[in-house]
Amino acid sequence: MDTLTAYRKIIQDTLQKYVDVKYAYGDIHNEALFDPKADRYMIVSVGWEGMKRVHGSLIHIDIVQDKVWIQRDGTEDGVANELVEGGIPKDHIVLGYKEPEIRKYTDFAVA
Repeated sequence: MDTLTAYRKIIQDTLQKYVDVKYAYGDIHNEALFDPKADRYMIVSVGWEGMKRVHGSLIHIDIVQDKVWIQRDGTEDGVANELVEGGIPKDHIVLGYKEPEIRKYTDFAVA
C-alpha cells in the first residue's frame, strides 16, 4: 500500500469513530463527509440544541502535497495525536488551524 493510500485509510478510520459520538445535550449527530478523490475529509455536527440550529465542522482534514493538513479540530484531545497513533508521522501532519508563525513551536510539520 502506498503512502497516500495508507494516509487516506488512517484518516477515514480515525474520523469514522466520531460519527458514533452521542451528545449529552440536544438532538445533535455527526456526519462523515469523505472525498478521497479530492483528499478532503470532514466530520460535521448537525441538529438542534433547544431552539438553536447546530451545523458546523467538528473536524476538517485535507491532504495537500503528501502532507495531512488539519484545518479544523474541535475535539477535546486533538485528532493529530490519533493520526500519529494510526501511523502518520508528525512531520507529515500540519496543524493548519494554527498561525504559521506558531507552527514551528509544535512537534508537527510547519507546512
